[in-house]
Amino acid sequence: MKLSFKDRIAIYYMLATALIVAFAFLVVFILVKQTVYQQLDSDLHYEATIHLQETTLENGRPVFWDKEEWEEREHREVQINPVFVQVMDSTGTVVTDKSPNLKKDQLSFFQNKEDNEHFNAYLKNELIRQIQVPVKMNGKVYGYIITAMSFEASQDVIVRLAWILILCYPLILIVLFFISRFLAGRSIKPIQEITQTTNRISRDHLNERVKFPDNKDELYDLSLSINSLLDRVEQAIERERQFTSDASHELRTPISSIRGTLEVLIRKERTREDYEDKITYSLGEIDRMSVIIEQLLFLARNDDGHRLLDNSRQTEIISLIDEVINEYTVKLRRKNIQLVFNAEGIKNFQIHAYYGYAILNNVLENAIKYAYADSTITIDLKMKNSRPVVKIIDEGIGIKEDDISKIFNPFFRSEGLEHKHIKGTGLGLSIVQKAAQAIGARIEVDSIKYKGTTFTIYF
Repeated sequence: MKLSFKDRIAIYYMLATALIVAFAFLVVFILVKQTVYQQLDSDLHYEATIHLQETTLENGRPVFWDKEEWEEREHREVQINPVFVQVMDSTGTVVTDKSPNLKKDQLSFFQNKEDNEHFNAYLKNELIRQIQVPVKMNGKVYGYIITAMSFEASQDVIVRLAWILILCYPLILIVLFFISRFLAGRSIKPIQEITQTTNRISRDHLNERVKFPDNKDELYDLSLSINSLLDRVEQAIERERQFTSDASHELRTPISSIRGTLEVLIRKERTREDYEDKITYSLGEIDRMSVIIEQLLFLARNDDGHRLLDNSRQTEIISLIDEVINEYTVKLRRKNIQLVFNAEGIKNFQIHAYYGYAILNNVLENAIKYAYADSTITIDLKMKNSRPVVKIIDEGIGIKEDDISKIFNPFFRSEGLEHKHIKGTGLGLSIVQKAAQAIGARIEVDSIKYKGTTFTIYF
């Protein structure tokens, strides 16, 4: 049977309380029963002690010397919780004396009972509490005083109490269940409101938020967490929409250029040089599309920013920097840029080859792309806290201060309209950030407009 959350809470609370109530009832019953027994046993012991002092020996058998005691009201009237007293010889077979309220009856002597032991017995099918006290003189047992009291009333109290507790127990549990269910319903009402709110939220309707409860308790923390999650989801979807829009635009541009070029090319007969020129241009646009697609695939594969690719090959950082520098020898020569590489006290430190290459390659490419001709690019490699730190410093156009926090966003290019002559997709630094997150690296950027930019990479 499938129960609601409210009913489950009520049942769990009821079961927990049932154990506590059962334990409390058991303790109450045991305490009351022990109290009744102790009170009755105390009275029996007192009566036995008193009558023992009034006992004497006649012909070697114990008898009462104070016969007037038998006339007391407690021995004559059975209705007033009478005390039955009986004196027997040392064998327990001959009754030498007894209280008048016993009349023709007599108390039974139990050989298997210990002296002064309290126990239950029967007198004319009525329950009594009894004690057998030996009559001793000079260390010799001459007989026994048997003292008894009716146990019917006390037993009736104990039985009634047991039945009351047994009957009240399920009633208490039933009432407790409905009270718990009511309280649970009130307690989870904020959760129901949270559920209703989250059910109204969809991809196209993300601006609604969960209402905070009045008390700053666990439900308040839950609401805060859900709202924070919704904020992150909304931001992620917004970035996804922007990313999709920018990606579509970036891919549509070269496709449109290729299409337009080919349409112009087939309108009339062209010379060989025209065909070669247009085809070369189209191939350049195709190369540009390939770069964009490759970069988009990198970002898609590493979207969580923490998942390492299966290719986890390690390489020495100095060798990796040399490899990246060699790839840009032609571009450095074309802009007459001098590259200075400083490596101080670097030991053979291994880094992830794939992600390390992605970081260094894109940062150095940007440095060359935005550096002034006839300038200098410096790569400093140092150790800090047993970890390598790489600084790539260029003398270039720099980044506007307000744009530094945005340069890692996909397709963002600082003042792109002012630098149309510099080709780029705006994805390089997004790749740098994803790769850095994947291997736990950290990147800092300092830039001064028209003077240059410094990228500091903490591996």
